[in-house]
Amino acid sequence: MSSAYPAAVLWDMDGTLVDTEPYWMEAETALVESFGGVWTHEQALQLVGQGLETSGAILQAAGVRMSVHDIIDHLTSAVTLLLAERGSPLRPGAAELLADLRSVGVRCALVTMSMRRMAEEVTAPFGDTFELIVAGDDVARPKPFPDAYLQACERLGIAPDQALAIEDSPTGVRAAVAAGVTTIGVPLMVSLIGAGADTLWPTLAERTADDIAAVYTAHRTGDHA
Repeated sequence: MSSAYPAAVLWDMDGTLVDTEPYWMEAETALVESFGGVWTHEQALQLVGQGLETSGAILQAAGVRMSVHDIIDHLTSAVTLLLAERGSPLRPGAAELLADLRSVGVRCALVTMSMRRMAEEVTAPFGDTFELIVAGDDVARPKPFPDAYLQACERLGIAPDQALAIEDSPTGVRAAVAAGVTTIGVPLMVSLIGAGADTLWPTLAERTADDIAAVYTAHRTGDHA
């Protein structure tokens, strides 16, 4: 494997690998409305990339009279059911980039704030492409804290500066950057301008392992031109 490639690419899940944000928003809306409240698109955007406990507290403030734990469990079950019924809507280019990374020997891991049972549902069709999953129930502190990325690197046996992360939310970008991981932002629902990513891509479509290597090498050498 060329030294230009990172040792591993650490993928966020919701909004990065798969466009599940509409599923989350659908489940949130149904939950808030079941308690007589109103859940707007703007409110839903506040939850993009947040840890589930933070999201649960925001939903409580919107009138959901459940414990944070029960909110997390309810939403996870609802979105997992939607995934089972409708499938995982991959973001354009994600599957192709994963395959290309695998073909050149770059390891891949999933770093998500969703619960492990949902992450396993999403990654099941990829077989052993993802070497490990670090999920929201595996870490004490959610993104934007660096814990999940640091744990992924530790479990892979690599230093953070040997990894590259792909994220779609400001919260996720900040977590990866704080961990010392080269970071590509691929925005979906919210802007990533100013979040600190090393570069921004509008889409993963037509991106290759060599594109990943170019970003990684530029960050390592300080050449951001």
